[in-house]
Amino acid sequence: MMFEADKTFDAVVIGGGFYGAAIAAYLARARGLKRVVVLERESRLMTRASYNNQARVHNGYHYPRSFTTAYRSRINLPRFVADWPEAINKDFIKLYAISRKNSKVTARQFERFCKDIGAGIEVAAPELSALFEPRLIEQVYQVDEYAFDSLKLASWAEKELDECGVQVRYGRRATAVYKNEADGLRVIAGVDGTGQEELLCRYVFNCTYSGLNQIGGDFPVIKAGLKQEITEMALMQMPADLGGLGITVMDGPFFSVMPFPARNLHSLSHVRYTPHLNWSDSRGLDPYGRLSDYQRQSRVDRMVRDVARYIPSVANSVYQDSLFEVKTVLTKNEGDDGRPIFFERHLALPNCYSVLGGKIDNIYDILQLIEGIEIGHIAQK
Repeated sequence: MMFEADKTFDAVVIGGGFYGAAIAAYLARARGLKRVVVLERESRLMTRASYNNQARVHNGYHYPRSFTTAYRSRINLPRFVADWPEAINKDFIKLYAISRKNSKVTARQFERFCKDIGAGIEVAAPELSALFEPRLIEQVYQVDEYAFDSLKLASWAEKELDECGVQVRYGRRATAVYKNEADGLRVIAGVDGTGQEELLCRYVFNCTYSGLNQIGGDFPVIKAGLKQEITEMALMQMPADLGGLGITVMDGPFFSVMPFPARNLHSLSHVRYTPHLNWSDSRGLDPYGRLSDYQRQSRVDRMVRDVARYIPSVANSVYQDSLFEVKTVLTKNEGDDGRPIFFERHLALPNCYSVLGGKIDNIYDILQLIEGIEIGHIAQK
């Protein structure tokens, strides 16, 4: 293999979201790789799914039907808050409310679940409970949960990658990965629609989220079934009595109103109206192409109308914008709402891995798995 400085790397990380950036930084700082490159199709880091989401740092409460997801969130939250304090927003009160009708958990079950995972919980003060329609809500709880500012995380990523010598190439979309000599790999990437470039490396980490199956060459279709959804996250200006709150009503009606620090607004999501379109993922069915072609007609009126039945003051909120994005989930977890990490080693391609995490705090579980990989530099010839 010819060693050329501009195209030969120890590791190529495909995707410049939070996961891709964190993994690239880990490879450089913790594992000592000198030549790491991130390929990002957009013009900046963390502009897709890492930005277009509810910006919640979970503490487990969201997953009463998936103990593993809930427990890992509870364990990971304090570490995430300690590692990225400048991006964490704690300046609000977080409430979880249990619906009287159509909920898959009762208030008593929710309390027991929180005790089982070790998550703090207390019955909300009367003035907070008074914000809810008592005929529809069984109980309201105040909990410990936070939001993150994705713009500040992106700033961290840019600075961190620069300081640890990771190269970031924007406007690149990886189209194929091939076997190369010995244990090497060859990555082909389109360059802003004007051509393509070839990169030689020893390791590839596919962190493309919704694009996991959209890489050709020798790259295999991943083993797990994936469901793709086009989703709408509505951004709202909340009335004064809700401005300092984050609220989730569960577990059936299931909607959330959360601070969105990057825009100084609140996000509004609804289990029925946030998903617009869904399909089973497959190679050749470009999810980003489907998103680009989708007519983005907001469902915010229906969201607000339903949510206001439970929290009447939401009717006084003011719609500002909607974030449309492709959301990817493991098909096997549709029934329990679990968000485990997905980490697959592709045996047909030595040292090639795919990564999917449903929550930002899953990064620690991913890095723990990567710690088990024997990492070495590519040999110069």
